[in-house]
Amino acid sequence: MPRAEVGTPKYLANKMKSKGLQRLRWYCQVCEKQCRDENGFKCHAASEAHLRQMLVVGENAGRHIADFSSQFQHDFVTLLSRRFGTKRVRANQVYQEFIQDKSHLHMNATRWVTLTEFVKHLGRSGIAKVDETEKGWFLAWIDSSPKALAKQEASLKKERATMSDEQRERMLIAEQIERAAAQKDDSPSSSTPPAEEQGLKRDDSAEKVVLSFSAKLIAPTPAPAPAVGLKLNPLKANPLKRPNVFKSTPTISTKSSDSAETVNEKKRPAPMSAAERLIVEEQERKRRRMDREAV
Repeated sequence: MPRAEVGTPKYLANKMKSKGLQRLRWYCQVCEKQCRDENGFKCHAASEAHLRQMLVVGENAGRHIADFSSQFQHDFVTLLSRRFGTKRVRANQVYQEFIQDKSHLHMNATRWVTLTEFVKHLGRSGIAKVDETEKGWFLAWIDSSPKALAKQEASLKKERATMSDEQRERMLIAEQIERAAAQKDDSPSSSTPPAEEQGLKRDDSAEKVVLSFSAKLIAPTPAPAPAVGLKLNPLKANPLKRPNVFKSTPTISTKSSDSAETVNEKKRPAPMSAAERLIVEEQERKRRRMDREAV
């Protein structure tokens, strides 16, 4: 049966019946025909015109599906950029506004089966920023036009100019820390477990330090032993000739040498500790102050 001519009562009746959105599964994208019920779609699928179109599409189905997909993406992104701009909006809301046009390209003719897959594709392609929440998928268009990029670069320059030196240093340090962490994660040595940190450990075998604030008694120094002189014969000795010291020195007994060593050891003062040294210095300082006041 031929189609009704434009302007005839039959044409207006068909338009009134098809007013509003119809079922998506009863729409034929190849023929661009919307059927009102399942019986009408079945009759259309068995028609000669539909079979002829399907033969043409079947020769290169991949190319036709790719064309439909690119056209659907172009129309959807155009609506998103013009209607919402770069604002964050629900993906379902954009799709509802997109399908209000009865002559739009239907999604069942594209390579995406659901809206979720299409939104993920936009996120992977860098066309929009997508995120999933409890309320559904949200997306925001990314303006990559040269004018927008130039404007963004100018705003970044202005922000860097107004940024203080301290904030700039903090940002640089944060970037360096992130870069170092990324390099550490990428390096093969990062798989090895880190060594355990060893804190301060007390060594019990070490010698204990004891401070004594009591002054040590110094032993009195004994009188020096009389020096052993050299006995010379005044008659035989030549006053102009020096005597041989090594020849004329008498041998000293072992007892006398031991006694001399003990005396030398007694003469040496005992080593003072740090506390004793401070006490002695404080006493010396007080004595000098008293002497100055007396004068």
